[in-house]
Parts: sequence; C-alpha cells; structure tokens
Amino acid sequence: MFSLVLNACGNALSITSNFGSGIWTASAVNMHAAFGLDVGLLLFLIGLVNAITNQLLIRRLDLPRFIGEVLFVLCFSYFVDLFTAGFTMLGVSQLPWVIRMILSMVGVSTFCVAISIYQRANIFMHPNDDTTNILRFMYLKGNATASQLIDFVPPIIIMIITFTITHQVLAVNVGTFYSFLMNGILIATADRLVFPKLVHNFKVKK
Repeated sequence: MFSLVLNACGNALSITSNFGSGIWTASAVNMHAAFGLDVGLLLFLIGLVNAITNQLLIRRLDLPRFIGEVLFVLCFSYFVDLFTAGFTMLGVSQLPWVIRMILSMVGVSTFCVAISIYQRANIFMHPNDDTTNILRFMYLKGNATASQLIDFVPPIIIMIITFTITHQVLAVNVGTFYSFLMNGILIATADRLVFPKLVHNFKVKK
C-alpha cells in the first residue's frame, strides 16, 4: 500500500509539473488528443491490456494475479487524482519552469522507487510493472534496464500512430526523456538502497 501511494504521488507530481510524464502516461494523453477518450479511462484500459498480456507472458491462467492487478489500477488512478488535485492547489503548475523541470524528474524518481518496492514485495502491483518484472526474470536474466526499454516500445508506437492523426506529440518533455533513460537504472539502484532487506521473490506457479 505504501508503494502504491508513493507511485501515485510521483506520477501526480510529474503530471502537475507539466514538464513531461512517464511514457505510458504520455501515450494516454496523446490517445486522448487523437480519439477524445478520457485519460483516466485510457490509463485503465492500458492497465487492463497489460494485465491480459501478463497472463500470456507467464503462459498460464493466474486469476488472483489478474484480479489484483486490475484492483491496483483502480486504486492507483484514484490516488493519482487526489495527489494531482493537491499539487494543483499548492500551485505546483504555476512555479518557475526550472523548478517544475526538477520536480518532474523528482516525480519520475519517486515512482521508480515505488516500483522497486512493490516489485520486490511481489504481492500486488501495477500490471505494467508486472510486465517488466516478468520480462526481467523470465526472459532477460534479471536485467531491469533491458526490461524497461522493451516495455517502452508499445507506447512509442502508440505515439507514432497518434502523431499521424494529430500531427503533434503531447506530454513529452524533459521528464519523459529522463524516465526513458533512467527508469531501469533508478529501479535497479532502489533495489539495492531502499529497504535492502526486501529482496525479489519473483515466482510463477507451475
């Protein structure tokens, strides 16, 4: 629960600072511009698709895992809304651009720490982060950076498609590039430094 709230706080900070957000969030914003659907709904649908993809990647039906991931997305979206409203009330979006740029990177770093914590706890997690966990340990010999880079391919494709429709790319800025370059490194670093006694217990039932 702590890491879920921390993840939502980091995402909300990067969104409110308006200096680029995580790449999956950016893809949802661009789909909103292209197709008119609510961003929150798009984030939920992305999470749902991720949860289904995870069932395919582990090559078996794991209903508790699927249900837990869907519930996580619902709670995560609620807390993102709460923190976004709070940061907006505090005037984060009105701060000088240099401070907002720094806060955007702080937000990305924060949700990377959160991802590290709940991936190691391996109880419930955002389905997209479970995707990277599965890729990391089932397919990439524990390489966190490689799993993050592979996971970034679908949202990049989405934004290429939406660009052909809208002729613009939204929600991509310094924070997005920082996320693209640093996500895997930050998560691997947090694995070592944040709650170091909490170790990965990734497993797939046979």
